[in-house]
Order: sequence, then structure tokens, then C-alpha cells
Amino acid sequence: MAGVLRSPIRLVAAVCAVLAVASCASFPEQPPAASWQPEVPLTPQAAPEPDTGGADGGGGAQPTGTPTKIPPPDGCTDFNPAVLATCLDTVVAVAALPGDGSNPTALVGERKTGRILMVRKGQAPTVFATIPVDAATDGGLTGLALSPNYVEDQLVFAYVTTATDNRVVRVAPHDTAKPVLTGIPRGAHTGNRGSLTQDRRGALVLATGDAGSPTAAADQSSLAGKVLRFNTDGKPTTGKSLVLTSGLHAPGGICTSLDGTQTWVTDRGATADVLYKVVAGKPLSTPAWTWPDRPGVAGCAATPELVWIAMATAGNLQNIPQAPDGSFTGKPQVTLAAPDGFGKVDGLDLMTNQIAVAGTVNKQTGPAISSDDRAVAIIVQPQGGGGGAD
Repeated sequence: MAGVLRSPIRLVAAVCAVLAVASCASFPEQPPAASWQPEVPLTPQAAPEPDTGGADGGGGAQPTGTPTKIPPPDGCTDFNPAVLATCLDTVVAVAALPGDGSNPTALVGERKTGRILMVRKGQAPTVFATIPVDAATDGGLTGLALSPNYVEDQLVFAYVTTATDNRVVRVAPHDTAKPVLTGIPRGAHTGNRGSLTQDRRGALVLATGDAGSPTAAADQSSLAGKVLRFNTDGKPTTGKSLVLTSGLHAPGGICTSLDGTQTWVTDRGATADVLYKVVAGKPLSTPAWTWPDRPGVAGCAATPELVWIAMATAGNLQNIPQAPDGSFTGKPQVTLAAPDGFGKVDGLDLMTNQIAVAGTVNKQTGPAISSDDRAVAIIVQPQGGGGGAD
């Protein structure tokens, strides 16, 4: 596939260049996407480049000079330039803040503690808010999304598990959470995880688990196992129903492209992990892609050229190239796998069509390093790069 950074090493090096720019220049808060351009050449920040056996497929400047190995973490100090924050706990929910990607900033949610933290390179994480959650099952704080009017209202929406239900709440900085959408069925042991995002057109989109009951996912009167779309007041965007489509089991992530034209949801089914394209009114019956090996599909990010999926069991990211009509043009390509990756990546959210923010869950099932769990910035598409088949 042409124009895509395939190597984990190039991903880290490119992020280093992006972060280096931010230390010596200032940018308007939201410049046009086309204005994003690193002002320094990429420099290697990890192990030596592997021999790919062919011409390079990445766009822009290439690493030069003698490769330098990144030293291992020292407690909570992590020397990897892509790392935004360290010593977090089970980061399933991620929401990238508006920006051009030159200095990535995000809100990240800890599944077990209910803490939402503001993270940014070179600064200690700060607590945005803490939401009471019940993390005794697979739930807790599993979804996070900015208000469609975040720049003006500073509101954040979260999907959480309580002792009696799963629900969407909204919270302002340092305030207590207010209920928005309640009564989503809670499973006794499983089926409580969900994922939340903007639809990029002024509403929110939520993927809910089946509360441990496949029957509930097929029941149109139940909010379990569904993709829901609603306004910031919790009411349907159109008509009387919140349900956009149905048939989910244990969703790992939901994502919408920045232009609002595509929405995808990952799901851990009974026999395989799958990726669905969400179409209003059409049941989630035919996956767009299937992984019989069950790598643990989690958060996702959609650009015009690629759909990225975080794998919380296999410990890597995979991208599937797209044609202009939205069809897939090749098999998933694996990046950020061991030993060059960040371990088990779960939460994932797109900041621009070039930069995404991710969270790890290594503390949950291991192996973990001293700086885990971490929030990291990754390059998902170099500026000017294009998708397509090899």
C-alpha cells in the first residue's frame, strides 16, 4: 500500500518530529487540515530500521543518520517521544482534544477508577473529573466523547457502569456527573462494556454491550447490544427511537470519520472478532472484516484511506486500506507489534486525519512495564500520503 507508514519505528520517529515542532512554534487552535506539516526532518528514535526488501512506502522525509535505541522507562518516566502520559490505569476510553496534531492533547478515562485525566506531552496529567463507577464486571468507564460544542461548553460525555445500570453522563471540569441517558441494561458478569463517540454532525453515537444476553441484542425494545444515536440531552436525533442498528455482543470501539460519512464499530463475537460498517436501519449481520484468531478488537479510527483497529489481546494495531468508495482494497497490516509497540492498546481516537491518541491496558492482563498504563500519540497517515493497494 503506497503512502502509509508501515513500520512501528517510523510511526514513533514521525511522532517525535511532530512533538519537536510544538516546542519551538505556536499554532492556531484549529488551522485547516492541509496546514499540518512537520518543520524538522524525521530522526530515528527506536531500534534500527528493518530490511523491508523493497522501496519505502512512506511519504515525506525519511530517517537518516545512526539509529538510536530508546532507553527503557525509569519508573513513571518514559523516554519514548510518542508517550503523552504514564502510570495510568486501564485506559479504555480516549477523547482527543481539538487541535492540529502538533502538540497532541487528550482526555483519557480509567476504566476502574472512573477518573478522567487531561494528558499532554511534557506535562503531568491533571484530573478533569472523577465519575463513580462499578467496575466489578467488564464495565466501568468505557466510553468518552467530547461535546459537539466542546470549544464553547467544555462538556464531556462518558459511558459508565453503575450498580444498577449502564448510562451516559455528562460532566464539566471538576464538576459532578449529570445523567443524560439511563436504564441501559446491566449484565451480572459481562456485556457492560460500551464505546462512545461523536457522529461529527452534532450528535453522539453509542455502542452498547448485550448485558450477557444475545436475545437482548435482537430485541428492538431493549437498549442492550445496539448502536444508539442521540442529542446531547439524551433524546433521539430523529423520530422516536434511539436505536440506529442492532446486533452487538461486546463492542470494543466505535468511530466516525472526521467528515461524518462513515461509522464503524468493532465487536467481540461468540466465535470471532469483527468489524461492522454502521448503516442506519440495517442490522449488524454481515461483518466488513472478521478475525477468527480473536486478537481482541478494541478502539478504532477511520480516515479516508484507512480504518485502524486497536488489538487489546494481540498487542498491536492493524489498518485496513480503503478505496474511495469505502470498500477494502487489501488485508489488515500490522503495526506497533512487540517489541516496538506499546503492548495492549485499547482506547483510540482520531485527532486529525494524520494523528490519533491511544491508551493501553497492560496493567489489566500484563505484561506491564513500570510506566504503564500509557497514553500515546501515533501517526495514522503522513501528510500528503494516500491509501490504496500495493
